[in-house]
Amino acid sequence: MQVEKQEPRWERRKESRPGELIQAALDVFVEKGYAATRLDEVAKRAGVSKGTVYLYFTNKEELFKAVVRDTVVATIDTAQSVVDSHHGPTADLVRRLMRTWWDNLGATPVSAIPKIIVSEAGNFPEIVKFYHEEVLCRGERMSVPVLQRGIESGEFREVDPKMARHLIIAPFFYLCIWQFSFAQCTEENMDIERFVDMHIDMILRGLLKRPDDAS
Repeated sequence: MQVEKQEPRWERRKESRPGELIQAALDVFVEKGYAATRLDEVAKRAGVSKGTVYLYFTNKEELFKAVVRDTVVATIDTAQSVVDSHHGPTADLVRRLMRTWWDNLGATPVSAIPKIIVSEAGNFPEIVKFYHEEVLCRGERMSVPVLQRGIESGEFREVDPKMARHLIIAPFFYLCIWQFSFAQCTEENMDIERFVDMHIDMILRGLLKRPDDAS
């Protein structure tokens, strides 16, 4: 009987190590923020030496960028595929994109990243510039044509699609910041899922020429 040759464990481990470091980095960034995160802490969380981290990432900034690319940017790329393959009412697409964004990012530890960006902006403008170019601008290039499509088809009212995009994402940013700031020091128990559902409903009722179609 021929025995299938298995790949040595250390080789499989080496291939998976960047992902393990990114996950460990996300955990530490969420707990400590950008400024207070140290690479030796990330290494300890991943179960490797600090030198191993430098084999894959030259510094903390590059590691943070890798975290953002592996989570937020990857979700935008997935959303773009949804946009490209969508057939049907634009309202359905907008609803799907908003819900997908929240379920894949907002409802996960990745939602701490917007707070990190806002709180560290003054001291680390380079990561803010990176986030703006790779996340916000990329998201705009995906979402504005979707809104424009709805306007041109007569489904949406005549609105400024770029401004509408800001109005769509702003409450999500607020909710992300809330979870990692005010929610930690107040007894108010916000129903986050209800917040998201109401936000989607209000956006669609504001965009549609026939608001009752939002349901």
